[in-house]
Amino acid sequence: MPFLQDLLHKLEIGGGMRYLRILPALMTIVLLGVIYNWRGYKNMATQEAMDAAQVARNLAEGKGYTTLFIRPFSIYLLKKRAQEKGEMPKLGEVADPAHLKGMHPDLANPPGYPVVLAGLLKLLRPDYAVSTTQPFWSDSGRFWRYKPDFLITLFNQLLFLAAIPVVFFLARHLFDSGVAWLSAVLLLGTELFWRFSVSGLSTLLLLLIFLGLVWSIVLLEHEVRAPRWGRYGVFILAGLAGAMTGIGGLTRYAFGWLILPVLVFLILYGGQRRIVLTLTTLAVFAAIMTPWMARNYDLSGAPFGTATYSVVETTMLSPEYRLQRSLEPDFSRLYLMAFWLKLNNNLRQIVTSDLPRLGGSWVSAFFLVGLLIGFNNPSTQRMRYFLLGCVVVLCLAQALGRTQLSEDVPEINSENLLVLVAPLVLIYGVSLFFLLLERIPLPFPQMRYLVMALFSLAVCLPMLFVFLPPKTNPVAYPPYYPPAIQTIAGWMKEKELVMSDIPWAVAWYGQRQCVWLTLKCTADSRDAGSGESFFAINDYYKPINALYLTPRTMDARFLSQWIRAGDQSWGNFILESLLQKRVPGYFPLSESQSGWLPEQLVLTDWQRWRKP
Repeated sequence: MPFLQDLLHKLEIGGGMRYLRILPALMTIVLLGVIYNWRGYKNMATQEAMDAAQVARNLAEGKGYTTLFIRPFSIYLLKKRAQEKGEMPKLGEVADPAHLKGMHPDLANPPGYPVVLAGLLKLLRPDYAVSTTQPFWSDSGRFWRYKPDFLITLFNQLLFLAAIPVVFFLARHLFDSGVAWLSAVLLLGTELFWRFSVSGLSTLLLLLIFLGLVWSIVLLEHEVRAPRWGRYGVFILAGLAGAMTGIGGLTRYAFGWLILPVLVFLILYGGQRRIVLTLTTLAVFAAIMTPWMARNYDLSGAPFGTATYSVVETTMLSPEYRLQRSLEPDFSRLYLMAFWLKLNNNLRQIVTSDLPRLGGSWVSAFFLVGLLIGFNNPSTQRMRYFLLGCVVVLCLAQALGRTQLSEDVPEINSENLLVLVAPLVLIYGVSLFFLLLERIPLPFPQMRYLVMALFSLAVCLPMLFVFLPPKTNPVAYPPYYPPAIQTIAGWMKEKELVMSDIPWAVAWYGQRQCVWLTLKCTADSRDAGSGESFFAINDYYKPINALYLTPRTMDARFLSQWIRAGDQSWGNFILESLLQKRVPGYFPLSESQSGWLPEQLVLTDWQRWRKP
């Protein structure tokens, strides 16, 4: 009994009541996560998420920074760089110019997120096999949820929840506790971030890094005005700002452009030591980024690998995924007008569509109106300038770096950079709401809380709709169906090569090396030396043992993507196969198991589904 009395005394007199108040909030957050995952969870549905996950698994298994998802453009870069260096890559005594006979080095993903995921997969050691019998992972004997996808979702949700207290303390530092509490609640109720949490993308890790950058800038600005950390405190914070920007750049290359507003901020508000602070930040940023850029340049001749050429993608010269699927890209026709048109068209969409609904809610309208109001606190005013600088830079980076990924999955993709500034936009928008609320005459003081509740309800309406019927189907089909992918992968040996229109999914779910569908099925009769066909890989680099086409190709536009694509196109090959009810004689993969058509086409070199 004395123990119980002491416990009650600590709860009543000590700080225990604070923990009792926090406990219901934590339980509410956990309940919210459970309900959302039950109602709104979906297996990975983006190329970037599966690509990063399979690279992370290779890292976790000790295979180095390699990939099973082979881009033809990556083959081109590796081969071209080897020729420039006068080398011929070999696996043992066998020439391997395409790096296909062994593990293929990854040239597409920055290392930050895959390294973090590799640690997670190494720690958890998930079962990568699809389950059709275990509850929760299956439904009535059908595949329902993929365990590794779900574990990555939980990890990203932990990152999101970790960002909420960071936003709370940042809002309290810039404004007051009222703005801090409401900002934290609205961030928790922003459905856009929950969708990013189940996407498997690096966005929430990058969000935490960006918040770390903002905190370093806030503390640095305060230290310049009112030193309290000693002689070297401001230099440590300047180095921290450079480190956060560098780490963010190694998580998503476009994030590195934020070094520009960081440097401008230091030049404007760095005080008497602004030049030294600017150089310190730049030096730390360069020290973090340079080794990885050197690795990419040594392998491919491009500092950011295949991502170096993202500015060329979705221009009139290289529409859709043409560049990534090309074995012999033509860069002789590049001209500035193509890039200007891309920038102009994408900026128009960002300004008219993305900016007005920044952060997934209309609180951004409060932020935009609040730009007309000044702040007495210099730190708050200067951070708003920094935020505006970040918005401008990210708009330009997003417009120029936009590729077909943004067309395939609008908003929830790795090219959505503006979502990173959404928490700060939310904080400044909430501050204007409180400013207006204080000036509105209310019948009684308690009505203030009712207005705040209605405001929160309106902002969080998209989240509330998730809990209403219909329930989200977690299977991302078409085109991704893990049981089918693992069935095909089970026919293949570990070192054999597959070609598919969803090679990232074959790499992640099937754990087999898979090359992206080439631009053409057969070589152009007018240019026998053309290297853009299936045979350019099959005959000269490595035999392809299976072809797997999903509704991405089988359900493509008939006229523009099949008929007008030409006689050498995959559409023509599919039509010829369907009309003749057999695979054309010139194609080496002639065996097909019944039951796949018409949604999918699976061809192999022999009847691999028959057990010996």
